[in-house]
Amino acid sequence: MDRRQLLGAFCATAAASLITPEVARAAQPTWSAAFADLDADVPRTPMTLVRGRAPAGLAGSLYRNGPGKFRRPGGSVEHWFDGDGLMRAYRIADGRATVEARFIDTPKRRADIAANAVVTPGFGTPARPGAKVGDNDDVNAANISVMRVGGELWALWEAGSPIAVDPADLSTKGVRTLRDDLKHMPFLAHPSRGPDGDVWSLGVNGSKAIVWRLAADGTLKEARMLDMPRASYIHDFVTTPRHLVLYLQPWVQDRFTTPYADSFSWRPEMGSQVLVVDKADFSRRRVYELPPAFAFHFGGAWEDADGTIRFDGCFSPDPSFARENGRSLMTGTYKRQAPPLLGLVTLRPDGKAGVESVGVAAEFPRNGARTAEPRRYTIHAAGDAPDVPMFNGLASHDWKTGRADAFNFGAGMLMEEAVFVARPGGSGELDGWLLAPAVNTKAGATELHAFDARRIADGPVCTWRAPLTLPVSLHGTFVGA
Repeated sequence: MDRRQLLGAFCATAAASLITPEVARAAQPTWSAAFADLDADVPRTPMTLVRGRAPAGLAGSLYRNGPGKFRRPGGSVEHWFDGDGLMRAYRIADGRATVEARFIDTPKRRADIAANAVVTPGFGTPARPGAKVGDNDDVNAANISVMRVGGELWALWEAGSPIAVDPADLSTKGVRTLRDDLKHMPFLAHPSRGPDGDVWSLGVNGSKAIVWRLAADGTLKEARMLDMPRASYIHDFVTTPRHLVLYLQPWVQDRFTTPYADSFSWRPEMGSQVLVVDKADFSRRRVYELPPAFAFHFGGAWEDADGTIRFDGCFSPDPSFARENGRSLMTGTYKRQAPPLLGLVTLRPDGKAGVESVGVAAEFPRNGARTAEPRRYTIHAAGDAPDVPMFNGLASHDWKTGRADAFNFGAGMLMEEAVFVARPGGSGELDGWLLAPAVNTKAGATELHAFDARRIADGPVCTWRAPLTLPVSLHGTFVGA
């Protein structure tokens, strides 16, 4: 090595030694702030109104759940879905808004804190030395969704019990056992509430599922076993007043291992199926065949007078996000993939089935004011960007006219799921507001946007901004004042 080469090598080594943690963070993509760790609870904090004027009549609390802590010195999660559950509350009153957040006190979180490492297995994180797994709730991250039950909030995962949270201060009240002999059994992250107030949920284990039926206050009415034609991955399902409707995609569990996602194989040659089961008599059932597609989320189902069942969802060509990109988010990388597309499934009494795809990139489908009855609209996240793992806009799709009502913030805004809030005294399907949190990477802050659901293209009627950035959440619910 000559003198010039030696000097060059020295300078390169010196420059590398000057890469501080701050410089390393600056090299991360801007969207990585939405998946950064929150290290402590956030007390109730005022938000600043930075756009528009708060609508009269909008008052209550938007509760959101999602992963909030991913990294520990001795080892970190390997998948976004495995972070510690973090409950957020956006409270709106008299035109003002506040935000607060508190970690859910789970056995998993306590074990990982004690180990100073993520040792507990999860959806995409393997078990590590020191993991203590005696039952499903030892690995329950309580980090996906939230629903109001009686006077409590229930933090929901996929494969464990509901965990009760106090809506007033977000403190954890403990695991809710629905029946002593069914302790620690799975309770799905997306229950379905019927027009009569009853709550239906599933506890999936391979090709079998417990069907939970609860009263509005959380009292268990019944728990029955359901046999399914395949051991599909089920994250969400829908119901009509008469039927359970289960989308059985060809991501099939064919082994038992950790992490959970590695238990499944993608088998597109099997196609997708839809299992329709009579709520009153599980022996009365029908299986419909559809082309292969993967789906996390569905909006809701309804039944026409002739018995035709319809439901909307967001369909991907394969489970790439679940298997790969959910992991890459934790390393600050993102591989472009085909986005999920909005579709409407139709199941006819003669056994024929089909999917009407509108070719619109979409996720987090939600309903307006109508539940389990014929409707025109699907509300969804929109504005797919090629180099960002989240959507940057909001839209509704009119299934009658085929038209979209959409607003796109452009680069720098990472939108979360929007929740519909009915206007007091309103009667129309979209007569209300959409509350949608987002991470504004340009402002370096979490924001809460309120849209008029009837005029999304006009943009937010108001925006509140927090003086901090919270990790993006997954799902939420609104409780009126």
